[in-house]
Parts: sequence; C-alpha cells; structure tokens
Amino acid sequence: MQLADWQERFAALGVNVAGMTYDEAAKTADFIAQEGLGYPILQDEDAQHVNAFGIRNVDYEPDSRFYGIPYPGILFIAPDGTVRGKYAEPGYRSRPEFEAVLASVAGLVAG
Repeated sequence: MQLADWQERFAALGVNVAGMTYDEAAKTADFIAQEGLGYPILQDEDAQHVNAFGIRNVDYEPDSRFYGIPYPGILFIAPDGTVRGKYAEPGYRSRPEFEAVLASVAGLVAG
C-alpha cells in the first residue's frame, strides 16, 4: 500500500511500478478494486518469480498457507529484464525505506 503513495515520485524518474503476489487472481482482483490501486499487480501463484529473484521466505513448509510468500521488498528491473536493484528485508514486519529506495533508483536511472 505504501507504493501507491510513492508511485508518482517513481514515475517522475521514468520508472513504472507494479506489485507482485502469490495470491489467487480473484483475490487479487478484489484487493485491487477495494483499494483502488493505480498500478498493476502481477500474479505469481506458483512462486516462480519469487524463487528466480531469490526473495522467497524459506521459513514456511509446503503445507503452510504462507508457503511461497516473499520477503517484503522492492526490485528495480530494467527494460531489458535485468535486476538493477534489490531492496528486501528479512521477515515480514520490516519494509525498505522508500526515501532510500527512491534515491538509489534515481542514481541507477541517471547512471
């Protein structure tokens, strides 16, 4: 949800934002409608991308309802598909500071 508050600042850098979830498509669509999000939420029900990006929280067993959940974080993916920045925190209570992420992304975009 914090991303919605920062979306315009990233857009000013020429950067598009999107969320990603392992939740079912119907549940995600309901959430988007309820919250009025102005950015897309990408589906990763099988956690393929979570695994590829190395951000899966491995503390949960396959029988857990949280299996496949990623660490909270932000990825900066360049138009060619390379990950140029990865901002993630262990656990689910901490989130990367958006001010620091914005500054870092601004440097990557400029540099």
